[in-house]
Amino acid sequence: MKKIVIIGAGPAGLTAAYELLKNGGSSEYDVTILESSHVIGGISQTVRYNGNRMDIGGHRFFSKDESVMNWWKNMMPIQGVNSFDDEKLGRLKPLENGGPDPNKEDRVMLVRRRISRIYFNKHFFDYPISMKWDTIKNMGFATTMAAGFSYLKSAMFKLPEDNLNNFYINRFGKKLYSMFFEGYTEKLWGRHPSEISADWGAQRVKGLSIRALLKDMFKKAFGGKKDNKNVETSLIEEFWYPKFGPGQLWETVASEVEKAGGKIRFGYDVRNIVLNNNKVTQVVCETENGSVTVEGDIFISSMPVKDLVVGMTGDKPSENILRIAKGLPYRDFVTAGLLVNKLNLKNETDIKTLGDIVPDCWIYVQDTNVKLGRIQIFNNWSPYLVTDPEHYVWVGLEYFCEEGDSFWNMSDKECIDFAAAELQTMGIISTNQVKDAHRERVKKAYPAYFDTYSEMDTLIEQLNKYTNLFCIGRNGQHRYNNMDHSMVTAFKTVEAIKSGSADKTAIWNVNTEKSYHETKDGK
Repeated sequence: MKKIVIIGAGPAGLTAAYELLKNGGSSEYDVTILESSHVIGGISQTVRYNGNRMDIGGHRFFSKDESVMNWWKNMMPIQGVNSFDDEKLGRLKPLENGGPDPNKEDRVMLVRRRISRIYFNKHFFDYPISMKWDTIKNMGFATTMAAGFSYLKSAMFKLPEDNLNNFYINRFGKKLYSMFFEGYTEKLWGRHPSEISADWGAQRVKGLSIRALLKDMFKKAFGGKKDNKNVETSLIEEFWYPKFGPGQLWETVASEVEKAGGKIRFGYDVRNIVLNNNKVTQVVCETENGSVTVEGDIFISSMPVKDLVVGMTGDKPSENILRIAKGLPYRDFVTAGLLVNKLNLKNETDIKTLGDIVPDCWIYVQDTNVKLGRIQIFNNWSPYLVTDPEHYVWVGLEYFCEEGDSFWNMSDKECIDFAAAELQTMGIISTNQVKDAHRERVKKAYPAYFDTYSEMDTLIEQLNKYTNLFCIGRNGQHRYNNMDHSMVTAFKTVEAIKSGSADKTAIWNVNTEKSYHETKDGK
């Protein structure tokens, strides 16, 4: 049997373990997952607090990869009732605070509407921006005309796409870019978009542009049928969502891995990766009981590649490789969950919701007068995330920062008070509406695309020399992948292991295929 050690119990690591062990794989592979924390799912976990649940960052279950969609569906089938209408879902007893859902009938996906808006200049705009009357009215006729001419100019005079600033301007024009992208992007990364590689836009924005928006708008106007498979990801109108949050799915996967013979070791923080003759021979973990050494034949890593390389011992990499790894930047993340009895936002849509709240999943806060980046309304991801969704609204206020900065170092109370004050400033809640609150901090949530990221290819070349080491997932590849892309890196890794191949090209190529990008002329 081959002993396989997987670092990290997030989506990538759990997918790899499941794929190795399914269909009797336990007779060929001895699989151990090392997880530094005591929870399942990484950033895709569901946090439980006083009967309510928080989704860290928001996770839409949608992919253009049919194999991923089928994998999710096989793990948790789609609920048969009309799960658009929260009033018809019915209420079940909330899950207990520990472990995966014990009731198999509750392990289902809901079909949800993707509704997001932008908060800018005390007005709400559709996200992505739509060319309807409300948009023009909120922007004003003069600003709308300026935005139109700005886009035409950008269409005729393309800027070199050597940074994220130019990438956005080429697709939206300078006026719309400055209104709806520039400030939010700088909040997210702590850098102006002119300092960030265009690679991030190519991965996250992909084919989204004014052209794509107009095409989508005309298709709707003339009765065209929406096809999620052939639409830009940012324009999808539906997605799947586990009834009790994304952590429910990954807790279910973890349970299946253990049933198939896999082992999950919690509190195993990998500190050193021991190398010999271009192979990893063992890893050294810090645990509650001291240092523990874990040996293996094959190692799959979803830990931050920065920590992976810096922790290498034995045949250590060169000083240049260590310099690149040490210089890789990240953005850290804080969510303040506030339970309020109402939002001061009127539901002016025709969508029915429990308590008649606004139907948004996310509200992007473009306004630079507040630090707040995004607002999640957990009721609209799934009413089952909230103990009493008919009478309370459970919101997540998302902040981007750096570990150790003044915001990160706030106490729970300071952070919650700060977040509540910003919501009051925006007019979204009034004084004394907060009934309960919780703060969560996540380190290295977002791999960033500046500093030594420009030398990432050199680092990848070095990592590929370690024949029995496979890097997967968002942090494992220092790539801002969605959950589905992280899973595909696991699929490709398992294929390589089962075929005996040490070629990692297909793994690193996930989310770089031309089908996920526009060509240079925007077609």
